[in-house]
Amino acid sequence: MRTLGLILATATPQTVWTAKRFAVGPPPSRFPELPDPTTPGQLNKALLDHFFPGEPPVFRDTILVPFANCHELGAEEISRALACSSPSSAPGPNMTPNSVWKRVHRAAPHIIQNLLAPLVSYGSHSLTLKKADGIVLDKPGKPSYDSPSSFRVIVLLQTFSKILERIMNSRLSCVARASRLLNPHQCRSLAGLSASDAITTFSHEVRTLQMAQSKVSPLFLDIKAGFDNVNPSTLCGMLQTKGVNRYLVSWTRSFLSGRTCRLRYQGSPRIFAPVSVGTPQGSPISPLLFVIYVSRLHSEFPMGLTLSYVDHFGLTAFSTSYRRTIQLLQRHYAKLKARGSRPGVSFSIPKTELIRWRTNRDRGLISRALVHLDGSVFKPKDEVRWLGYWFTPSMATTPHFTKPLAKAQAAFVAVKSLSPPGMGLPPFVCHRLASSLLFPIISYGADVFTPTCHMLRKLAAFWHKVQR
Repeated sequence: MRTLGLILATATPQTVWTAKRFAVGPPPSRFPELPDPTTPGQLNKALLDHFFPGEPPVFRDTILVPFANCHELGAEEISRALACSSPSSAPGPNMTPNSVWKRVHRAAPHIIQNLLAPLVSYGSHSLTLKKADGIVLDKPGKPSYDSPSSFRVIVLLQTFSKILERIMNSRLSCVARASRLLNPHQCRSLAGLSASDAITTFSHEVRTLQMAQSKVSPLFLDIKAGFDNVNPSTLCGMLQTKGVNRYLVSWTRSFLSGRTCRLRYQGSPRIFAPVSVGTPQGSPISPLLFVIYVSRLHSEFPMGLTLSYVDHFGLTAFSTSYRRTIQLLQRHYAKLKARGSRPGVSFSIPKTELIRWRTNRDRGLISRALVHLDGSVFKPKDEVRWLGYWFTPSMATTPHFTKPLAKAQAAFVAVKSLSPPGMGLPPFVCHRLASSLLFPIISYGADVFTPTCHMLRKLAAFWHKVQR
């Protein structure tokens, strides 16, 4: 308990979950017990086929030549990339944490620079850096664990590879702005385009349309297995069409092909096997490559707006009646579906949600017109959660703050249980833990939504209770 107290005394929102794991202990690991495989090799292959479906891209071993128009790699670029690396990030197969590379670069900056400079100038990503570990974890609460769907995989990439990926991400971001690789209504992956920016734009457009007395309805869509379905050839073709530097195109093609993964679970053979991953999970450059890949889905929408945040799309249509608005949404969805069929992008119908915005002037009967998409029918909901923000038909902010407040109150009870009267953690430790854990919860969304006076009093009362 004394060691736990020392950890909690210096807890921050980033380290508080480490303290939780220390206090609760690791969860029991479950061995994948699939009915059909009879050998460790067959079990490993069954899991690989489930987590990484599809044929791996063909890796062609070509003679590499340096690109003449490649920008020279500098020590400052490496320093900026290492500054963004978390020292606590789990390492991949080489088991070398980021803290080691930071110390190496401080002691001898030329070492990393000499190792990465040829990869940049030749537009290539080494096969050694494309190896990854896949940690197989069970999904809690499943009735049985005899199916691959009862497990999930966390991919750990080489930490040294992530240094180069961050450098190339920075360079491609600059090119994406200059070459208009992205649509102005796409958020994420570029500096200054966060979830709050997407929600602010979304709310502003809705209120502007309502002021014109239009009937507004949004349809929220999720791309199905988006990152896994990126085709390297199609993506590189898009980059070439936009005139992206040849060494960046060559490096992207090399980075996405020839990847191998080694699954790690109890009893696994731990052998590397070629996999089809689209854009690798956990890579610093994967979100940018993905939003470039789906930028074609943003087409002209005369009576509406298409806004996206990585693989989350929000279609907003407006008209003089809700029935006409529904027709516009269905028509634009069909257009999106057709545009996405060529690059292999589809939407997850079960995750689709519909809501209808209403104002105080809308005193008439509530329209019950339904949206029909791919044989499924969607009714308008009273509450919808998009990008972590809760929306209601009246655009009220109280539901958004009520739900995080309930979560914070439940977490506060758990924190108080760590320090019963006369024993447990010191009060100052509990106070620091509660402040670090609870404030980010109740303040999420305050940069966009303004709570009502009644909600402010509730939040203030709870926070005063925490401070006491």
